[in-house]
Amino acid sequence: MRNTDQEKLPVLLRIRGEQYFDGIDPDQTELMTEGTLELTEQGLRLSYEETALTGMEGTTTTFAVEGGRVTLTRSGTVNSQMIFEEGRQHTSLYETPYGELAVDVQTSRLRHNLTERGGIMEIQYSIAVEHTVTGRNCFKIRVKRK
Repeated sequence: MRNTDQEKLPVLLRIRGEQYFDGIDPDQTELMTEGTLELTEQGLRLSYEETALTGMEGTTTTFAVEGGRVTLTRSGTVNSQMIFEEGRQHTSLYETPYGELAVDVQTSRLRHNLTERGGIMEIQYSIAVEHTVTGRNCFKIRVKRK
């Protein structure tokens, strides 16, 4: 991948999230927001600011996409890191106002066709908090250059 001097390209993001819990209808959210897309040595980085709508105002969310691995980092009022790698489980710490929780993330599907022109990323995963599965999640992010 060529070096673009870490140029941050303005993008429009459409983020759709679904959460599934046993015996309950799926919870769906959809967010349209502006962000930046940046090419890196390892792949690309997608960043946006959370809003009051997501309950995480004052937080920056970043997806570092490096081949078959995606690292989601939140920093600001909410601090956390989750690693998604298809067929693998990663444990991370999730910081809350009440302390830290160990969160196991098991990724069942990770697909993306992201380039500097945009694209789509889809991640399906389940989360276990303190080793108890709390639900299955899926999110799809559409990235369009502005």
